[in-house]
Amino acid sequence: MHYQDKLLVGAAQINADLYDMDANFERHLNFIEEAGENNLELLVFPELSLTGYGLGSRVMQVAMPLEDPRLSELARAAGSMQVIVGFVEEASPGEYYNALAILQHGTLKAVHRKLNLPTYGGLEEGKWFSHGSDVTLAEICPGWSSTPLICADLWNPALVHAALLPRPTVLCAPINSASGIVSQDFSNEKNWLLNISFYAMTYGTPVIMANRFGPEGDSHFWGGSRILGPRGELLATADDREMLIFTELSRTQIARARFELPTHRDADTPLIRELMAGYR
Repeated sequence: MHYQDKLLVGAAQINADLYDMDANFERHLNFIEEAGENNLELLVFPELSLTGYGLGSRVMQVAMPLEDPRLSELARAAGSMQVIVGFVEEASPGEYYNALAILQHGTLKAVHRKLNLPTYGGLEEGKWFSHGSDVTLAEICPGWSSTPLICADLWNPALVHAALLPRPTVLCAPINSASGIVSQDFSNEKNWLLNISFYAMTYGTPVIMANRFGPEGDSHFWGGSRILGPRGELLATADDREMLIFTELSRTQIARARFELPTHRDADTPLIRELMAGYR
């Protein structure tokens, strides 16, 4: 089979209006249209992009079942482009997930539920959401696949390792990162770049990080959305505003990076499993 070498990918740096599903839905349609005009094949929105972040006990008011017609309309708008959208999934009455809808070819292709729910600093997701239990791999086109992890998922190295073992070609990182939300001494702006640069370089896997930019209540989301290549190199970065960024990825460059630093090949999963067996 012949695999295409190039893939056009992008991140939509938006600022969701808290609780305003209608406004956020229209914003998504506009960015999907812009991405389509630029022939993008993969587009990533931030975490909880349809709802805003500080939902608290009003989570249930913005939760959506997978059959919600708004997801179907976004899927139709996506066409052949894979679009990753953040939303609150209602799995059953009272059971809600911080989730991603992976949309393509007019359908809901897959759903990723956030695995690591932070409950430290100004973060209290564990109070409102159930946590997911699986990693997600979705084919974009022959030879290209995506795995998404949501924000704090990427601060658990074991989860990142497990997600990358199936060898996706792209790691998608939708986040909601506000300045000073962990502590005044922890710089999200600096440390997120260290985080995703390390994983891109270590696993030879491009990373698409989509953050918000703008205010929500007392919080300021600092933006900084960026796309990194398979050696951790910066390929595209957003200004301090709502905007679409995009770039071209090369399958050949991914192959070269992984051949030179064979992290996947040398993962030694049986040994890791044996070592982990003794820990709770």
